[in-house]
Amino acid sequence: MNLLPCLAVGLKEIWAHKFRSLLTMLGIILGVSSLVAMTALVKGMENGMKENLIAMGGLDKVLLEDQQIPPYQQQYADDAVGRTINDVYALRASAPLIRLVSPEMALRGATVSYGDNSVTPSELDGVWSAALDMNLHVLQYGRFFTPLDEQRANSVCVIGTGIRDELFGSPEDLGREIVPLGRIVLINGQPFTIVGMFEHYESERERKAREWAKAHPQPKTNHGVARSRGWGRHGGWAFWRKNYTVYIPLNTMWIRFRSAAGTNNIPDPHLTDIDLKVRDLDQLETSLQQARNVLMITHHGIEDFMFQTQENNVENINAAIHNARMSGGIIAAIGLIVGGIGIMNIMLASITERVREIGIRKAIGATYADVFIQILIESVVIAVIGGLAGLGTSYGMVQALSILSPNENTPQITMPAMLIAFAFSAGVGVLAGLIPAFKAAKLDPIQALRYE
Repeated sequence: MNLLPCLAVGLKEIWAHKFRSLLTMLGIILGVSSLVAMTALVKGMENGMKENLIAMGGLDKVLLEDQQIPPYQQQYADDAVGRTINDVYALRASAPLIRLVSPEMALRGATVSYGDNSVTPSELDGVWSAALDMNLHVLQYGRFFTPLDEQRANSVCVIGTGIRDELFGSPEDLGREIVPLGRIVLINGQPFTIVGMFEHYESERERKAREWAKAHPQPKTNHGVARSRGWGRHGGWAFWRKNYTVYIPLNTMWIRFRSAAGTNNIPDPHLTDIDLKVRDLDQLETSLQQARNVLMITHHGIEDFMFQTQENNVENINAAIHNARMSGGIIAAIGLIVGGIGIMNIMLASITERVREIGIRKAIGATYADVFIQILIESVVIAVIGGLAGLGTSYGMVQALSILSPNENTPQITMPAMLIAFAFSAGVGVLAGLIPAFKAAKLDPIQALRYE
């Protein structure tokens, strides 16, 4: 049997009943478009999550954290040393599988002020230069700390753009870039000179929010300018955190804020964080075991530390993405099935209208297979056209979602999702056409010719 005439007949049948065919295709169109759009939204969400993960240092970053002393070592609790600079020196000297070690000493709840303006940083840390590579920071202006700054405990600092915006004004407010190098700010009342500033970090979501705000300017406030500071707080938290960072030399942090002049006049040698980066992710377990062996020596055999890898975060992201895809896919599949039921109903009604036509065809020589294939092709044609229309509709739906929710992560349509949705729609067309095709092929030509 020649399939081209069957295809032509199917298209003519659809064209002859345009409105009915459109209603029949509507379920397929909505099912395909919802499946593709859902996948695009989940892909955008996945990109946003991974952006934050990478912004915090990447997959090769490992956090060395405190943990409670195991019960079998409680008698040694008074001898636990915690995380100290000795751990850093030992890891750098005796753990070759660890590529980078970055100590941090944080000052919680600190205030940075300049004139009448003040801000509480997300991070105010004393660090070494290793923190640049560890946290993937990029200097846009000025310099980072030199060994001389560290040795002399100089009162210098490097700030993020969020700190700059709060203290000196943002480019959106002033219409020009502010580079506050050389200016003196007060950190908890102590003067520090700004010697460097990081570049502005933003996720795709934040970039869209900024462009949206620029395209839709807010009315002027009592101060004469619409305030736009802090918009990054509503985007990726990792990028906001980096923009509101202040770094000072580690030795400066120790002498100014954590030595005998610190809390209760008691020196505090403990580090807030020790971050590691392994040389090879494929040898992660071996690298951590090597670091554990070194730390067990510096901690006198007391296991009061633990490693936190990014694998846990990756697993959580993958689980969330999998659940979102499964739930959205099931809903979209139900929509396609409902569309298939609609096709089946219409094809059954069409067969009822064309009983005499089918009887004539069988009377002049059409076989069981000819009638079966003819009806099945008509069902598949409706589903395929609906699937193609659904793919076009999905693009428009994604664009509409981007406009209606400008602050969300940009949805990303993927080719596999489009192919799966289209294949599913064609499969629904085949399944929906089987019962009507069997019914039409089994018609008795004599009874069909008598049908009124």
